[in-house]
Amino acid sequence: MTRSFRSTAPFFALLDWSQIPERDESRPWPGQVPHPEKAYVQALLIKKWQNFDYITELRRYLVQHPLLVLEIGFRPELDSSQPYGFDVAATVPCARWLRHKQREMDNDMLQTLFRETVHQLQGEIPELGQTVVIDTKHIYAWVRENNPREFISDRYNPEKQPTGDPDCRLGVKRSSNQEEGDVPPAKVDKEYLWGYGTGLLAATHPEYGDVVLAEYTQPFNEADSTYFAPLYEQVVDTLGFRPKQFAGDAAFDAWHIYQPFAEVGGMAAVPLNLRGHPAPKLGSNGHRLCAQGLEMTPYSEFDNLTKGYRAQVLRCPRLFSTATTGICHHKQFVKGGCVKQVNIEAGGQMRVQLDRESDEYKQLYKQRTASERINSQAKALGIERPKVRNGSSVVNLNTLTYIVINARALQRVRNINAQARAP
Repeated sequence: MTRSFRSTAPFFALLDWSQIPERDESRPWPGQVPHPEKAYVQALLIKKWQNFDYITELRRYLVQHPLLVLEIGFRPELDSSQPYGFDVAATVPCARWLRHKQREMDNDMLQTLFRETVHQLQGEIPELGQTVVIDTKHIYAWVRENNPREFISDRYNPEKQPTGDPDCRLGVKRSSNQEEGDVPPAKVDKEYLWGYGTGLLAATHPEYGDVVLAEYTQPFNEADSTYFAPLYEQVVDTLGFRPKQFAGDAAFDAWHIYQPFAEVGGMAAVPLNLRGHPAPKLGSNGHRLCAQGLEMTPYSEFDNLTKGYRAQVLRCPRLFSTATTGICHHKQFVKGGCVKQVNIEAGGQMRVQLDRESDEYKQLYKQRTASERINSQAKALGIERPKVRNGSSVVNLNTLTYIVINARALQRVRNINAQARAP
């Protein structure tokens, strides 16, 4: 079915193309003048915008719309015998070359285009980025091993790399990031798949909606918490300041994720993931309680080089405090009393002391749904099952997806602001 043509100029006018080079610098001079890099980027954005799965669909669409080929900047092969004065089929690069550009295009260039969408949104939305939320999404690799109708022995053996995609990795998609109640870990619903994961930091506004601030893609065998550091670094570099508020699910319950928000006097709203350990109980001074319910005594501090944080040793309050005396019947008492080593970094303290029943925490945690809505938009644009067979194509297509989402958000925000300014 032929899709109707509509001008892409209003959409592409939302993006800042000044940082896109005229030509691929890796191609040697002299030689035939190539098509501008901008034309390839716009063609691939059309692929996402029109939700084409395959490059062949994109090329067919371009050939069917000669004026679009000229609009996005491909250099025409002149032919006076053709209706528009050029041979559109000869002008549009072949599917093989378009596929090559999709795979080999410099992702830093696409990231520059993406960051400019954030800067423009920052200029339209007051205080954008003070609160950020995080989420990850699974991506199925285009391999036989992910097709349940295919009979494959040892399908989920991480040592047997699928031949269809050398870059994908085996991972587990859980139905929940927190194992709660009486459900043992073995009973938690899991799905094994070969693929990739995409993580994002997003922000939401009650009037303007949701936007993407940073994105990052890696193989699916990496833990969710590993997405945080590169995403946080990106968002600080793009926004020019450190966000104060953060929300994420229990997969991001790690002290180093709380740390940057504790340092600026903010809050990280993350459920406590006990990972099979008992919940910590604190006394009036903020120190852990021993098995007898007594607040333990701070004894010494040291650098825990293995875990990367400053730690404090807590000792038995009956043996190391004048405020509490007497004999304890715990078996450790005769061995010198109970000893605990606790994280005393600002993030470690926030993790255990945070009041997760407070209204402030609950209101902040609710904003996490913004990242889920972004993931829904990305899924509608085909991010979940890309028809490519290598990691670099997946990374580029993901960045293009988030550019489309932010461009649509920018169009929405500008329309809202224009209506507000109208008399």
